[in-house]
Parts: sequence; C-alpha cells; structure tokens
Amino acid sequence: MSKSFRTIALIGKYQSPDVAEAVLRIAGFLREHGLVVWIEQGTASSIGTAGDYAVASYEEIGVGADLAVVLGGDGTMLNTARRLSQHEVPLVGINQGRLGFLTDIARNDALVKLGEILDGRYSEESRAMLDAEVLRAGQRVFQTLALNDVVVNKGDLGRMIEFDLSIDGEYVYTQRSDGMILATPTGSTAYALSANGPILHPTVGGVALVPLCPHALTARPVTLPDTCRIEIVLLPPHDATIHFDGQTRFDARAGDRVVVTRSPNVVRLLHPEGYSYFAMLRQKMHWSAVPRLP
Repeated sequence: MSKSFRTIALIGKYQSPDVAEAVLRIAGFLREHGLVVWIEQGTASSIGTAGDYAVASYEEIGVGADLAVVLGGDGTMLNTARRLSQHEVPLVGINQGRLGFLTDIARNDALVKLGEILDGRYSEESRAMLDAEVLRAGQRVFQTLALNDVVVNKGDLGRMIEFDLSIDGEYVYTQRSDGMILATPTGSTAYALSANGPILHPTVGGVALVPLCPHALTARPVTLPDTCRIEIVLLPPHDATIHFDGQTRFDARAGDRVVVTRSPNVVRLLHPEGYSYFAMLRQKMHWSAVPRLP
C-alpha cells in the first residue's frame, strides 16, 4: 500500500441500506491492509453503526484524513466536495447510485479498484468550482460554493422572470426566460445538458451560460472564460429561486444581484489507472460506435 494514504475517511449516502453494507465492507478491507479508518459522523448515524471505527466530522476529515472515499451517487460527491474542497483532501467515488459521472468506480469493482489506488496506481485531476454570492442593496446576504452549477430560475412562479446579465462589469443583455444555468465543466453534463448546453471537457477553463426556455429564440448558450465575473440582476417585480448544485437554495428578491466567479478552491478527484473521460461519456451517454463502411 502507498505510504501517501494512511488515514482513510468513508462517506456514504444517507439513509441507504446498500451503502451501509458497502461502508462496513470497505472499512474492513482497509483495516486488513493496516490503514486507519474513519467514518463520517452523518454516515455513521445513518447506517446505525460504526462498529469500532472512529467517527469524524467533515472538519476533522478535512484536517486529518489523507483520502476520502465517497459511496453513493453524484449528489453525495457534490456535497462532500463542497465541504472538503478548502482542505484539498483527494476524493474517490464509488457509484452506489444510478448515473455516476463523478462516482466512476462501479460497486462490484470497488475493492479491486480501491486497492489499485491505494497502491499508487491512479490518475488525479482537479475540478474547478464556482464562488457564488447574492448582494442585496450592496450587502452580501448569501454565499456558497458550487461544483456543478448555479441556477437562477422562476421557482414556483408560473411565469417568466426578467434579469440583466453583465460580464466583467459590461452589460450584455436583458433576458426574459425561466432562468439561467451557470455551469462548470463538471456541471456541463448535469442540468445544463438537459437544457441543450455544451459538454465541456474538465480541463477547459470555462463556464457555460445556458438560458432556460428563453422568450427570445436568439438567446443561445455561451461559454465564457472562467476568469470572468458574471452578474445577474433580477428586475422588478420578479423574485426568483437560486439553486447551488441542486442541493442548496436561496430565495432571491427583485433587485438582488447574483455574482459568480471561479473559486480559488478546487476538487481533487482520483481515478483508477486507465480512466478515460471519453470512455465514461460513451458509457453514461449511451454513445455507440458507428459501423464503418466497407
């Protein structure tokens, strides 16, 4: 086993019987290899037992763990990534969910692939995050991080909202629509994809702006450099709901300013040897090879 990883934290999807069994099975595997195992406290509470393994908070994991193994779907990985990104703890995802763009290790291969990573046979990549804040009368009223996307939408209203879009202080346009998705390359295969946004390779330094059902058919997705400062101002009388990775929500008022920039934090993902982004896309997107003509 690699000396780089001595203390391993296990983080699982809450309220999932399948994850409970998998957490304890992997914990046993790691202990057999002489590693220190921590189970995240919410995970331990959810599965009903941590056995005789140490229970740790996210803050303790951030400070003391060498690696975090995330068992669940992409939602579990998104939550973990936001909470640990400032500590730069590398993450490994084991897919216990349905799709799994981020949790790329299949549950049936978990022990084998995890063993390879612990032996030092892995590739690492960094994923960019967004720093988002909401300003009201010039004062910050909300701030958070997002790995996938920031979505401004009409919420429960049955009508469109209207907002001004500015980039680096320059007015771009006023849009009437159901809202706007601001997606990282990671989030380009999430909600933005279903709204006909572009797929961005994880190494692209960009943010995709994807309108939601715009009133003007000329409103098209645009990819911006991730060095940009993106601002959306809600125009009266429209309120809106802002979602961050589909997990955190803020109810914004008319006149509020949503400011999005690239975060200095990054998410470190470890993949088994041989991982390919395009192979993952072929599998998840059900792309098939076209037979060649004779």
